[in-house]
Amino acid sequence: MSQAIPLRSGDAKAPPLLSWRERLAQLDLVPDLGNDIGSREWWRGLATLTLLCGSAIATFPGIRPLAAPTAPALDAADFNEARAQMIVPLAFGGDTGRHMAATDAVRPLTQTPERPQIELTATLGRGDSFARVLERAGVGSAEAQALASQVSGAVPLADIAAGTRIDLILGRRAARTMPRPVDALAMRARFDLRIEMERIDGRLVMRSIPIAVDNTPLRIRGRVGDSLYRSARAAGAPPEAIQAYLRVIGKQISVGSDIRANDEYDIVVDYRRAETGESETGKLLYAGLIRNGRPKLSMLEWKKDGRSQWFEASGVGEQRGGMARPTNGRVTSTFGMRRHPILGYRRMHSGIDFGGGYGAPIYAVTDGVVAMAGRNGGYGNYVRLNHGGGLGTGYGHMSRVAVRAGQRVSRGQVIGYIGSTGLSTGPHLHYELYRNGRAVNPSSVTFVTRAALEGKELADFRARIRQLTAIEPGAALTPIAPKQVEGPKLGSLADVTAKRIGDGI
Repeated sequence: MSQAIPLRSGDAKAPPLLSWRERLAQLDLVPDLGNDIGSREWWRGLATLTLLCGSAIATFPGIRPLAAPTAPALDAADFNEARAQMIVPLAFGGDTGRHMAATDAVRPLTQTPERPQIELTATLGRGDSFARVLERAGVGSAEAQALASQVSGAVPLADIAAGTRIDLILGRRAARTMPRPVDALAMRARFDLRIEMERIDGRLVMRSIPIAVDNTPLRIRGRVGDSLYRSARAAGAPPEAIQAYLRVIGKQISVGSDIRANDEYDIVVDYRRAETGESETGKLLYAGLIRNGRPKLSMLEWKKDGRSQWFEASGVGEQRGGMARPTNGRVTSTFGMRRHPILGYRRMHSGIDFGGGYGAPIYAVTDGVVAMAGRNGGYGNYVRLNHGGGLGTGYGHMSRVAVRAGQRVSRGQVIGYIGSTGLSTGPHLHYELYRNGRAVNPSSVTFVTRAALEGKELADFRARIRQLTAIEPGAALTPIAPKQVEGPKLGSLADVTAKRIGDGI
């Protein structure tokens, strides 16, 4: 009934009184200062925090340095005594040990004796002269010139490659103001020749030591796989040869899309190895690509008309398209009818005029043969080139002609210089293009030339291909027994030194 019928307020029991311990237990001394900001609980929590911080600061003990005993410093006498017993490396400037003063038995030298011989090495730099290298090494000018003349009798000085090392022994000089004489000289003058010189009875005697060289080209053949470059490098091909190979075949096929993983590359490079063990690799000689056991591409470098280029096995050379600009000046008059600036009436202008400074170079637009070079009426100084296939070009008003009739010229070669000869009002180039003898608009024609081999030249070309492809892959890398250079009768540099020491020098 008491739950169903609410009791009157007078009947409710009063809450029991709490003791001070219970009230202290319910007191929250560390309330969250982020809630109920400004309330009694919040202020009580702030007071507690301030009291705790103040207590921590008041009881902080502070930091003081700790005193420790140190080793006493050595005075000058003790330090010198300790240093005398040390071992210090000479490379670090060691000067340990006790130093004794000179006694009366020591006599100072009036002159310091110099070394009886000096052994040194000189290196020939690019563009340097042989005599100048010797002079920089300490050889007198007159003797350096004499040595250069003597060496040139065995090998042209121009054939000595940059980077060649020259071993020298300079002997005793007669006076300090004079250069040291050359007692011995040795160098590898060429890949197949060594030169040694030794002074005998006051005269330098030279001996040339030929070195046998194997010139078998290096042939490298293998499967393309994932990467032609990595595969060829793993097979031993030099990086320069692979790059040259990719450039050559890249003019015939697409390296990225036309080469398959199962194709085989065939690379032949110039290669020489000496009987003394050294070897050197030269330029690319042959570039081939094999597919399904049959040659898909076969390229060989061949010289035709004085110019080297790459030809296919059929004897067809690389394609050269487009014409070079005949001069660097701007176009001042185009092809077509116009009023002639000197004659005063309208007539056909059968070419293109290029402006330019007097004496500016004029270039052949493509390969050809000079059909005419000289004066030609209103054209003034004039050059005409025949390019084959009924095409030709003409160049007029030149100040000077730089070619002669019958001469073969290549694309971009200077054939003359801009002038104002003939019927001309100022320096410029009159450029014409002929097709079967008739002038046509030069801007309407683009040259495409391909050199071709015929007759005996083609037979020699194919014979060279058969010769290179008959080489076994890796034949040039077959190990050979290293052969020491024959001991010179004049003696090596070590022999010269031993003899000098044996003579008591």
